[in-house]
Amino acid sequence: MIKIFIIDDSAVVRQVLTQVLNSIGGFKVIGSASDPVFALKKLPADWPDVIVLDIEMPRMDGITFLKKLMQERPTPVVICSTLTTKGAAVVMEAMSAGAVDIITKPTVNLKDFLQESRILMSNAIQGAAQASVKSISTEDLLPIVLKTPLRAMAETTDRLVALGASTGGTQAIEYILTRLPKTSPGMVIVQHMPEAFTASFAQRLDSICQVSIKEAKNNDRVIPGLVLIAPGGKHLLLRRSGAQYRVEVKDGPLVTRHRPSVNVLFRSVATAAGSNAVGIIMTGMGDDGAKGMKELHEAGGKTIAQDEQSSVVYGMPKEAVKLGGVDKQIPLSEIPEFIMSC
Repeated sequence: MIKIFIIDDSAVVRQVLTQVLNSIGGFKVIGSASDPVFALKKLPADWPDVIVLDIEMPRMDGITFLKKLMQERPTPVVICSTLTTKGAAVVMEAMSAGAVDIITKPTVNLKDFLQESRILMSNAIQGAAQASVKSISTEDLLPIVLKTPLRAMAETTDRLVALGASTGGTQAIEYILTRLPKTSPGMVIVQHMPEAFTASFAQRLDSICQVSIKEAKNNDRVIPGLVLIAPGGKHLLLRRSGAQYRVEVKDGPLVTRHRPSVNVLFRSVATAAGSNAVGIIMTGMGDDGAKGMKELHEAGGKTIAQDEQSSVVYGMPKEAVKLGGVDKQIPLSEIPEFIMSC
């Protein structure tokens, strides 16, 4: 039984979330509070497995509480936020501070929306409950010195990196991208994330990285020093156009329960780039990306998986390894150097 505690200043949200989550087998909401100050008085009596946290609340905001929690008693946190541009930027700050996933809520018709979102909420809570959450130290945030000498890369798309992640992936991706120089290969990334959040995710990363990072648009070219992130709610595919690689952003059904899907990206990379590609599968719940990585491996691409010890949730990497599509597993700390050595 997964024990859940809800912190949200809306009584309606607390009531509806409690009803919906308690209706899902294996879940039990053990308490709720209107803000973190009240929550801190209740939590010690029966500590939950997962905390569902709003951002904007009176007396203490969600970001402040989250940072305090991660320092004093790291606990998996799922952010419950509205789909707004302003809110998306704050949610990205929360993800960077240690939250492992996002549940979205609209500003109107809340009850109907949450009832329809039982599967998404179930996946988020289950993934969070499996997450290995650790206190973030100052050393974790410092850049590393790459052992491999950096070589200048011409304006070519001969080599590219395709990366897929889910639960815990926002922090892991930030760790990697902040350690890459402008000379790094072009990259295409699928991170499971609701629409309206991926643009803010890309913008935040672009502001703190040497490489350029943007939410992918249809027909964007993949070039060295540029990272393209799949938009939430859309699939991202790689296409070959003469001597260039370009991306296709398109609608479509859920694939392996996701849109964007890592499987869709990896399969397209296997077809378009084959042995010129590097595939990286990282922390996340489920098996999205496992079949696509095997196809990329069989097409001659280099394939690696994040190892269990450094993964927040060792689900997607594990499934890819089981299918035989992974050349080797390495810790998160070694992935930036691996990318630059390819």
